[in-house]
Amino acid sequence: MSKKDKCEKNNPTAKRAARKYTVRWMLVLYDLICFLLVDLLLLVMYGGYDKLEPIDILIQSALSLACIFCARFIANIYSQIWRYGGIQSYIRLLISDGLGCILYVSLELLLPINKISFARMLSLCCMNLLLSMAIRMTYRYAYKCNRTRRLGKLLAILVKIFTGRSIADNKNDCNQNKTKIAIVGAGRVGVSLAEEMINNAAAAYEPRCFIDVKSEKIGRQIHGIPVLPEESISFSVLAEYEIQEIVFAVPRMSAEGKRRLYEYYKQSGCRIKVYDYPTMRTAGSKRALRDFDIEELLFRKPVKFPEELAKAYYCGRKVLITGGGGSIGSELCRQIATMSPKQIIILDICENGAYDIQQELRIAYKNDPDVCVEILSVCNRAALERVFESYRPDIVLHAAAHKHVPLMEHNCCEAIENNVFGTLNVVELSEKYNAERFIMVSTDKAVNPTNVMGATKRMCEMIVQSRSTQSTSTIYSATRFGNVLGSAGSVIPLFKRQIAAGGPITLTDKRIIRYFMTIPEASRLVLQSGAMAKNGELFVLDMGKPVKILKLAENMIRLSGFEPYRDIDIVEIGLRPGEKLYEELLIKSETLDKTEDEKIFVERDEPLPAAMLDGLLSDLREAYESGDEARAKAALKNAVPTFRSPDEINAEAERAEEMLSV
Repeated sequence: MSKKDKCEKNNPTAKRAARKYTVRWMLVLYDLICFLLVDLLLLVMYGGYDKLEPIDILIQSALSLACIFCARFIANIYSQIWRYGGIQSYIRLLISDGLGCILYVSLELLLPINKISFARMLSLCCMNLLLSMAIRMTYRYAYKCNRTRRLGKLLAILVKIFTGRSIADNKNDCNQNKTKIAIVGAGRVGVSLAEEMINNAAAAYEPRCFIDVKSEKIGRQIHGIPVLPEESISFSVLAEYEIQEIVFAVPRMSAEGKRRLYEYYKQSGCRIKVYDYPTMRTAGSKRALRDFDIEELLFRKPVKFPEELAKAYYCGRKVLITGGGGSIGSELCRQIATMSPKQIIILDICENGAYDIQQELRIAYKNDPDVCVEILSVCNRAALERVFESYRPDIVLHAAAHKHVPLMEHNCCEAIENNVFGTLNVVELSEKYNAERFIMVSTDKAVNPTNVMGATKRMCEMIVQSRSTQSTSTIYSATRFGNVLGSAGSVIPLFKRQIAAGGPITLTDKRIIRYFMTIPEASRLVLQSGAMAKNGELFVLDMGKPVKILKLAENMIRLSGFEPYRDIDIVEIGLRPGEKLYEELLIKSETLDKTEDEKIFVERDEPLPAAMLDGLLSDLREAYESGDEARAKAALKNAVPTFRSPDEINAEAERAEEMLSV
């Protein structure tokens, strides 16, 4: 054995390279055989008025062969893997042979040889192209379909002929182990999913049928897979096709449509999945086959905002995001990164979340934009000032806050220090270092608050609005929205953990209702409203109808494949300290002004005079610095006139417009 042979034997990479080389020349051989068959037919057997002598046949054959095969080699036709060849591969072959034909005709006219008719030359090139395409299509079909029971043996033989390699007889057995799926949606997304599964021999799924509503597709086939009408799909039809899982591949379907189909197909006993981007979309994420998330079965239509204004505003700016490692803050980072900012500064007390979003953005966008992380508390005024002095941000997005309602009831001093005076630090430094815009993230719990967290956020709104009347360099605004699905501390992760543990799901009160939105929606609202701010606005979002938490819990149980009250129980544990039965409507026409966006409104609110605000803040500072929780809470109630007791609000629940609308 030669040294070269020994190297190839011990080197898998060399083996693969040699095998590819062999397969390529085998394809050249097959094309030569096709070429000789065409020459035999058109130059030897066909006579006609321009019957050729043997020497002329050889000359014409050599000339056409040189032109066609040179064009193919130049176009890298033989370097392609035809097993996965798509329309682009066949178009390339068509163009290369077309150029080869033109070259052949041109040389035939110029060279001093016996001529043949143009029709004969064209027929020779076209017949050769047809046979070349035919063997490639046959090979591709044989490789794909040998895994099916129909014609499996014959097609496996064809693959052996074309590639020189055997396909194991256990392919059929492997195919039996694949999960049989029905794809809802025979559009671009559904077809690409089916193609991916068909082309991948190692795929764990086998598409058996499409389900669609479009009449022009129904009754036809895509890649050999039948398209069935949605209205005729019964459980017996699914059983006939041996369907084990149903995959939704209609990304633009409404939440109502998804919920309707989900509830119907769930009764079939099949597992339900979706082929789409992850609900909590990360930078550079791709469509994937995954389980349904409860966020996709919301009882409201997702709110969409025009992005042109926001993109134009944040482009080329240095943006500081406090709380940038949190649920809302990290999504703000993701969305701003798509708007070509000059720099993103992530500021957070928690290094893990900040590090994660920094790495995610660097992987997705490399070093454009520049993403920096600063680990500190907004309560640390000296460290915070060093950050402002170093970076001098153009835009400040303030998302840092303590937000857990029950925890803040027992940690009133901490809530006041972090939420109120942390915000005050960021506000004052934004103005001192000439930030163009300060945008604060607020909450619907600031509307007639019944708890410490809501009251501190209302106090922050009052600071922002008052400062807007004094500032000469910075534009201030605050944005208020409802509960955010999937954020840390929200009800969805809690319910998921309780279901995984076998239950029960705990509800504080079965009458409780809330407004919901997703993290991307909340972040887009902040960016959109911040871009349109003129000064001092308190923006609120039309969030549609509220959701009954009991119904949400029941749907989550069903989504997990269980039956409420039979497999997983739901129990009441009583309202927590400071908790309301309902959050009051954000959108009331008598207290709001419209903006150019029909979903965003501005609260009519009179800013406090600077002297009055300073007095309230002085009392609050003394109270929290004393460490006396009761005194701190009393000072907060004095500072926020709308701070009411939860018992007072809940006593009015039966007559509340919000409770009657559910």
